[in-house]
Amino acid sequence: MSLTILSCPKIKSLTKLSAFLLVISCICCQKEGNKPSSPESTLTQKIILKVAQNSNINHPYQKGLEKFKEVLEKETKGAIEVQIFPNAQLGNEEQEAVGVKFGIIDATIISSGNLAPFVPEIDLFNLPFIFRNLEHFYRVLDGPVGQWMGRIIEKKLNCIFLGYCSFGIRNTWNSKKPVLSPDDLQGLKIRVMASPILLSTFNTLGAQATTMSWNELYSALQQGVLDGAECSMSDLYLERFYEVTKYVSLTKHLIGAAVLIFSKKRYETLPPAWQTAVLKAGHEAVLSARKAEEEMSAHAFEELKKKGLQFFDVDTQPFRQKALPVYKKYASKLGGMDLINQIINQ
Repeated sequence: MSLTILSCPKIKSLTKLSAFLLVISCICCQKEGNKPSSPESTLTQKIILKVAQNSNINHPYQKGLEKFKEVLEKETKGAIEVQIFPNAQLGNEEQEAVGVKFGIIDATIISSGNLAPFVPEIDLFNLPFIFRNLEHFYRVLDGPVGQWMGRIIEKKLNCIFLGYCSFGIRNTWNSKKPVLSPDDLQGLKIRVMASPILLSTFNTLGAQATTMSWNELYSALQQGVLDGAECSMSDLYLERFYEVTKYVSLTKHLIGAAVLIFSKKRYETLPPAWQTAVLKAGHEAVLSARKAEEEMSAHAFEELKKKGLQFFDVDTQPFRQKALPVYKKYASKLGGMDLINQIINQ
């Protein structure tokens, strides 16, 4: 198992040694009794769950996982203890996904962009401008299409799908110049998530799109390796990107879907009552994370204006038109145009 993880092309930001130490450390914890050998033993043995997220402790993901901890510990009367590891302590999102798949990490929240290398179908939700607003976004994700995608995620990552939250309405920003039309993106080096759809979208719009670990982005901007990126208001504020950028264009090109997943290997060791508690805690967690994201985005927008960032409303129609080839290129791989139009018109 560990050799598979270390050779996986998705693991880039950790050295082989640090990845190896991570795996060994987690396995040792399991051998010390964190993972019970049978459902019966869970009734007399305290279980420690390790859950992880990639951002800092003020991020909406963290608020969601704190709710997960609160509900699950209450429902199991303290028999389960949830330990939260923020700030990519257990690896970046792709590494966390691998950890859940192999039962090394018990749960994580992962963005659709970083989930795409494992679950290519999720790129359906990464199509530019496919969602009109948050209401439309959650109506689709909580409906049949979102639940169908959840089953695919479970199969690909050997996990239990607990629900969708959001990493916000994403906008484009850079340190060079205002971007008011697609032409203004020409030549700009823009970081996007590890999604072929997002890479294709920004390249089609004229930028030089590239992927990079989230935790390396600040230094890359600071050193001029990149000109800008695209993210939510919350991330722009919480990660202090306002220190290394200047112009924010309200392109609203994507509402980011994020998925809370739980290790199936761990889940199957739990007695039925505690499995039910995991499902309940997961539901409460995603609702909490959704609320936190909306509140944080509103707060962040006001604070970012105070920090001196310049915001520009843009006519999104030229961006939508120029991005149409992305739909044509990927439609056959994402369920076809009928499914895409079903989402757009829902």
